[in-house]
Amino acid sequence: MTFGQFLLVSLLALPALGALAVAATPGDRAARAVGTAVAALALVPAVLLVTGDHGWFGYGPRPAVQPWHQLDLPWVPGLELRFHLGVDGISWPLVVLTALLTLLCCGYTLWRVPEGAGGGKALVALLLVVEVGILGTFLALDLVLFFLFFEVVLLPMYAVIAGWGGPDRRRAARKFALYTLFGSVLLLVGVYVVVAAAGTADLVALTGGSGLSRGTQLAAFTLLALAFAVKSPLWPLHSWLPDAHTQAPTVGSVILAGVLLKMGTYGLIRVAVGVAPEGARWAAPVLGVLAVAAIIVGSLVCLAQDELKRLIAYSSVGHMGFVLLGVATLTATGIQAALIGNVAHGVITGLLFFLAGAVKDRAHTGALAELSGLRETAPRLAGLLGFAAVASLGLPGLAGFWGEAFAVVAAVQRGGPLWTTLAVLAAIGGALTAAYFLRLLRRVTHGRPSPAVGRIGPGVAVAELTAWAPLVLLALVVGLVPALVLGYASGPVNALLGVVR
Repeated sequence: MTFGQFLLVSLLALPALGALAVAATPGDRAARAVGTAVAALALVPAVLLVTGDHGWFGYGPRPAVQPWHQLDLPWVPGLELRFHLGVDGISWPLVVLTALLTLLCCGYTLWRVPEGAGGGKALVALLLVVEVGILGTFLALDLVLFFLFFEVVLLPMYAVIAGWGGPDRRRAARKFALYTLFGSVLLLVGVYVVVAAAGTADLVALTGGSGLSRGTQLAAFTLLALAFAVKSPLWPLHSWLPDAHTQAPTVGSVILAGVLLKMGTYGLIRVAVGVAPEGARWAAPVLGVLAVAAIIVGSLVCLAQDELKRLIAYSSVGHMGFVLLGVATLTATGIQAALIGNVAHGVITGLLFFLAGAVKDRAHTGALAELSGLRETAPRLAGLLGFAAVASLGLPGLAGFWGEAFAVVAAVQRGGPLWTTLAVLAAIGGALTAAYFLRLLRRVTHGRPSPAVGRIGPGVAVAELTAWAPLVLLALVVGLVPALVLGYASGPVNALLGVVR
């Protein structure tokens, strides 16, 4: 086994074994400490995957993926299924983001555990199981294996929302499960269509649509794109998201927004576009229209929102619209914008949900009308909220700028009346994003302290700063040095588009 293969195996084995270790550890706090330690260990191989020979992608006469590291073993020989894992510049930033956010969430439970039936021990174990599913989705290079990892996330995330969420948590958890199951059925049918037609589930061989007729690609892309649109989520399949975010505990919201939504956009790029490029070209205008609709609708709804977490949740609909617009252009600029938009959204929205949870824990309300004057009583918390908000609205120099700006640029580069119109509307949506975040800051941080905010002290716990500091730093560093993401992804994106076209 090579060093890279060892890293791939350990990246999945550590959180899986860690969940078992947490469940077997006596004592709630000790179990949470074990889970946090395991999550920290899992971050190490995630980062080290960048080492080695960066062959990126290479395409010969028949498309073939050449990841940095890959592990390809027989899994179900009778069905010709293989346990095929690999990592490259498209998946690696999301792998690191997943490992980092899981560590921060597990560490956060050492300081505060939301009220729930299972206590902190069960919550940390479930977070580690969710990590296995998300990491496996980003690493899988076999379609059936991809589907299985994609589904691993469903039940533990349902349990996190239903077990530790807000007053209406069970309804929100059911809604999340039903929508996700709907997407899963479409994904399963799409995988079957591809595998049955091509005779293989290997994404290496399938990239570029090799062996698939035009009709099969159109059908496969429709099924796969709808499945990933539910998870992304794309308007109008987004209605599960605000309820799930609003009712989920703080750590659940961070994982949901930070990396779970990225399973949909990553799958759209890697699987739907990669396997069915003719279907992608055929459906690109429709996907672009829906993406811009998500941007506009999400922004308008945010302007009318009066609850903190719900506003941030709907902002995700708009931000992911920019990601999907970039994908829809099927240009190198657009795919790169989608990739850095994914990472930026995970970092910034994860920070926003951490801060929203801190405000609600202190004020015991999320109503914007009851949260005025935060800068007078808790200036540090207000300052961090202001930083996260301006990062999310796309201020140049911070991470949120690159994905939104270059999704619009990609639409302009695509040219034609439709794409130019979509670019203009997306730019208007960006302006609306600034409007609702500035409205949020005016209502929450300015003015006289409300009775709820008046009870908040100026202090911020060390555990909170420890969880928030890496996200603040990443939002700044990725904004100033976008090559940290784009530099690794440029090679595979250009090669992927070379076969898609």
